[in-house]
Amino acid sequence: MGLDAEMQRCRKWIEAALEYSGGTHDYQDIVESVKTGAMQFWPAEDACAVTEIIRYPKKKVLHIFLAGGNLETILDMEESAKAFAEVNGCTAFSMAGRKGWSKVLKQKGFREAHTTMGKDF
Repeated sequence: MGLDAEMQRCRKWIEAALEYSGGTHDYQDIVESVKTGAMQFWPAEDACAVTEIIRYPKKKVLHIFLAGGNLETILDMEESAKAFAEVNGCTAFSMAGRKGWSKVLKQKGFREAHTTMGKDF
């Protein structure tokens, strides 16, 4: 299955996750970012994730931008995402998401690094 078809198959999960993004992106933005290589698309049979590599002055991080679908499948993606991150010089993961992710990811060794708050005006 090609990239377009695979992304379309996962569209419902991508759009559901984007509901919590604060309006920063829409589905087409994600498609274009994946096609240009700015973001990485991780499809699975019953879930998907989208990541991006963030380069800070002293650190390179694989940021989990969104994930949707079956929770266990998403959690199982960690090993392959870590391998990809290491090959690309990343030394950590980061993720911004709903508060409920903190509890779920704690069992995988993630810790709350900081809180992001927003206000529309």
